[in-house]
Amino acid sequence: MNIVEISQKRYTTKHYDKSKKIPKDKLDQLLTVLKNSPSSVNSQPWHFYIIDNDAAKNKILPAITDFNRPRVTDSSHTIVFCIKTPLDEKHLANLLEQEDKDGRFPNAGLRHSQDQGRHHFVNLNSSTIESQQAWEGRQLYIALGQLLFAAAAIGIDSTAIEGYDSAKMDEILGLKSLGLKSVVLASLGYRADNDGNAHRPKSRLPEEQIFTFL
Repeated sequence: MNIVEISQKRYTTKHYDKSKKIPKDKLDQLLTVLKNSPSSVNSQPWHFYIIDNDAAKNKILPAITDFNRPRVTDSSHTIVFCIKTPLDEKHLANLLEQEDKDGRFPNAGLRHSQDQGRHHFVNLNSSTIESQQAWEGRQLYIALGQLLFAAAAIGIDSTAIEGYDSAKMDEILGLKSLGLKSVVLASLGYRADNDGNAHRPKSRLPEEQIFTFL
């Protein structure tokens, strides 16, 4: 299946088959995709909570909007996408050390340039707490897009979930004390036979309305 076919077949799953679990090897692939997701200046301003059992699902359920609860309880896995609050010097230093360990800097000058450049863009987007969190959230949505497409590529269904109480989720998971804030969720698994959305044709605006070639 090529990338166009994947994009045509991928859809937002409304009903999951609770009896089907994602095999570990496929889950590991998806987590690797999340780990490898791009972010501005390699800022990686994220942390992911993997919800993969009934106890964990029930724990976060009070934060999920009623109509979305079956997408958590019946799916195989749900992932809570979090940003760092704040995106602090400790995190930036940790990034630089990891890049060094991974051989990203053949010389000290390049290490310094990377550090300075990253600080520039982080500071540029950190005039307020809100602006920093909005910038981090944009990086998080890049990772979400990567995950949704990768899941479809290996035959796993998915649902991006914004219908939840973020303050309640943060309270349940104790995120504030960890310097984290939830932004969006994604459920993963296998569609149920009665998932009507699977049989509806995809609807998108025509190319002439969305593309302009200069």
